[in-house]
Amino acid sequence: MNTSPKVLRIKDVIQKTGLARSTIYDRISDKSPRYDQNFPKPLKLGLSAVGWFEHEIDAWLTKQASMRGFY
Repeated sequence: MNTSPKVLRIKDVIQKTGLARSTIYDRISDKSPRYDQNFPKPLKLGLSAVGWFEHEIDAWLTKQASMRGFY
């Protein structure tokens, strides 16, 4: 049985988080005023392709919800 972590592409991260593409890239750029050091860092999949581990995105979403009192 394959238990490899699932990798999400940008479209999947947009759908899962509800954030715009530009906001996601702002969250990972330490030069951006919207930088979020807790937002999961992407992994390089190729020369110009990146992805995010689904479990890291899920953990970030759970943390955001808990900070607002949802969990």
